[in-house]
Amino acid sequence: MSTIMSNAGAVPAGEPKPIIPPLASFYLHARDLGWLVVRLTAGGMLLVHGIMKIMPMTERGFAATIEAFAAGSLARRGIEPAIFIETIGAVLIILGLFTRFIAAAAAIEFAIITFLAHWPVGFTWSRGGWEYPLFWGLILFAVALRGGGPYSLDRKLGWEL
Repeated sequence: MSTIMSNAGAVPAGEPKPIIPPLASFYLHARDLGWLVVRLTAGGMLLVHGIMKIMPMTERGFAATIEAFAAGSLARRGIEPAIFIETIGAVLIILGLFTRFIAAAAAIEFAIITFLAHWPVGFTWSRGGWEYPLFWGLILFAVALRGGGPYSLDRKLGWEL
């Protein structure tokens, strides 16, 4: 990677100019940490989503009603909820193991959920619209494109696809 010198120090070519020049070296390290935060958040949110589906209905109250409606909507269309992707897959995304494959599968699942279950309702997430599932589907698609990043088991083991 080539670098250019500025009054902020060495900045890799193609990287944005630091907002606070004395923190240039921090920005170089934060870029990779930022991706770790995205991957952990996407995997964590997906895991909570999956755990809600496997908890007994009596413990979930109102959430169970919404989940039953969503599961019924997908089942009527011949699509069963992908519990594996939302639980085991989420843990794999968090760990950064088989990241691209699992994130791509989750992004496809969210695309299906978005367009089959939420699209007819409209945009607004608070009314059950497609805003929220599309957002998370696109985040997972970005994770699939980028991979686990430098702080992943994929990178550590040399298994990145």
